[in-house]
Amino acid sequence: MKNFDKGTVVRTVLLFIALINQALIMFGKPVLPIEEDQVTSLADTLYLAGSMIFTIVTTLMAWFKNNYVTPKGQQQKEVLKQKGLAK
Repeated sequence: MKNFDKGTVVRTVLLFIALINQALIMFGKPVLPIEEDQVTSLADTLYLAGSMIFTIVTTLMAWFKNNYVTPKGQQQKEVLKQKGLAK
């Protein structure tokens, strides 16, 4: 990943993890290999709620931040750095 800052990479990886997790849940494939009789209704609900919150938060972070993933974005980032407007 050429010239991507650490934040962009972290946000992108977390977003993919969250989306894969949601897809697995949608298709009834649990991420953790737990037998059905070990899971109570409350635990299942908490897991689904936590998973959804994780997906929403990572999606918002990835959407909100400037990620500069295109060549034009990389040029914009360099101009901002030269002018002292970015890290």
